[in-house]
Amino acid sequence: MKIGYHIGNPSISENSRFKEVINGLEAGAVEIYPIPCRESLQSGTDMVLSFGGDGTFLNTAHLVSEEGIPILGVNFGRLGFLSENSPENVVAPLLAGEYTIEERAMLRADVSGLDIPSYWPYALNEISLHRKSAEMLGIDASVNGMRLPTYWADGLLVATASGSTAYNLSVGGPICPPDTKVMLLTPVAPHNLGLRPLVVSDDKEIELNAKSRSGALTLTLDNRTYVIPSGVTVSVKTAPFCLKRVNLAMHSFIDALRSRFFWGQDVRNMPE
Repeated sequence: MKIGYHIGNPSISENSRFKEVINGLEAGAVEIYPIPCRESLQSGTDMVLSFGGDGTFLNTAHLVSEEGIPILGVNFGRLGFLSENSPENVVAPLLAGEYTIEERAMLRADVSGLDIPSYWPYALNEISLHRKSAEMLGIDASVNGMRLPTYWADGLLVATASGSTAYNLSVGGPICPPDTKVMLLTPVAPHNLGLRPLVVSDDKEIELNAKSRSGALTLTLDNRTYVIPSGVTVSVKTAPFCLKRVNLAMHSFIDALRSRFFWGQDVRNMPE
């Protein structure tokens, strides 16, 4: 087996828990090497380990998702929803082949008439339009050409089912299991009492056009940020490829909700 790895914080490479993972895999006859950038990705790579938090996992997706290489998140961060695996629990299942590969839908955002330097149009969690200055935005949106009411808000995001537990959760959007084939259209700090998050099937195309008196606004794709002119149309649809994520047998989506977000934690739910 040939495994690459990507590190979020360089200090992780000096961490004893990181070294134990690397040494344990090498002792199991695994060829392992670092992937600091796309150009360092080697042919024949079976899997990539992402050492860090969820932000590092998103960066790793940027490096290898188009190649169809599965990613395993190893948690050295805080929340660790995508990178949920403790370093101590990684080596044995990998060497024994006790894991599955799940596919996570991604989004593609095309910006009309703009050539944005270093622009990568894909996102695993969400794509959003935000105000860049103090005034709220007026955001026109449509689903397959069907016009929605204008959103007056700080921003508007389109999330995947995977991203339902990310930024979408923070702004009051619904939680969806990651295999749900939907896109979530969720306003950020809306100034409309009658507008709520909207769930649409992932075979639709969503168009967003935001207007700001400042003349500029912010476009985000996961943890990447770009400044674009007001009035530019952003078209969002499902990407032509999926992110492949390694899932160790001990974890499930519901378990992650309970352990990371304390879902359902209530004194009445405690065992007798």
